[in-house]
Amino acid sequence: MLTAVPVATRPNFGISAVACHADHTWWSAPEVRSDYRVVLVRRGRFRRSAAGVPADLDATVAYVGAPGEEESFAHPVGGDHCTAISVMPELWRSLAGDGSVQAAQSLYVDPRLELAHRRLIATARSGDVDYALTEDLLALLSTAIGRTVAGPTPLGSTSAEHDRRLVAAAREAIVEGHPATDTLFSLAELLGVSPYRLSRAFPRELGVSVTRYRHRVRIGRALDRLEAGENSLSTLAADLGYADQAHLTRTMRQYLGHTPTRLRRLLAPAP
Repeated sequence: MLTAVPVATRPNFGISAVACHADHTWWSAPEVRSDYRVVLVRRGRFRRSAAGVPADLDATVAYVGAPGEEESFAHPVGGDHCTAISVMPELWRSLAGDGSVQAAQSLYVDPRLELAHRRLIATARSGDVDYALTEDLLALLSTAIGRTVAGPTPLGSTSAEHDRRLVAAAREAIVEGHPATDTLFSLAELLGVSPYRLSRAFPRELGVSVTRYRHRVRIGRALDRLEAGENSLSTLAADLGYADQAHLTRTMRQYLGHTPTRLRRLLAPAP
């Protein structure tokens, strides 16, 4: 029996926690999918066959699947638990290139990639899917693509001047509250670059991620409202684009060490 619980879903990607409770040595019926996949094992192990090439998969070896290929699975030692990342072709091509050739189906999961996998799941629980999770996902996908795709990809570095102009334009959009800044994908589209390129430019130029920069701007606005005596934290969270009041509270505590309620008291005029 196979169960898949969505962790995060957006038009460009989907992340699911998959549990398989099968126990058989034979290959399953061939399956064909239309998306790219990166599947990382959390516990257990299983076998996959694609294009006639079998692979043994566990926590140290993941697999990368491509649209249109036939794949079959076997579970000779029991079930497994995996994180399955589904990537739409447009997003994959923005990272791998239009003419990319997949040179490997299996991917060695070194300790850094294992940590990136675990961070991805932890970030998904934070509620910030459209920035923090997206940035973690793009970094993980870039690693997987860099190790499995032959030839040059669009992931290479750009000039410092290009990064400077890109970050300046992104900062202006974020500070001005442009509607496209609601998600990293829509902001990148507004600026005419790939989400990965935008994500990489911020640390190079400012030393912080675009996620942290966006939080910085929103926290400043939250402090303005709290200082003015804002009473409704749920309204404040909604106005600033947080998922809910709890998300706002977690963020304020993470960055400032205080809850919004405590900050409101700290900013109140002295009696």
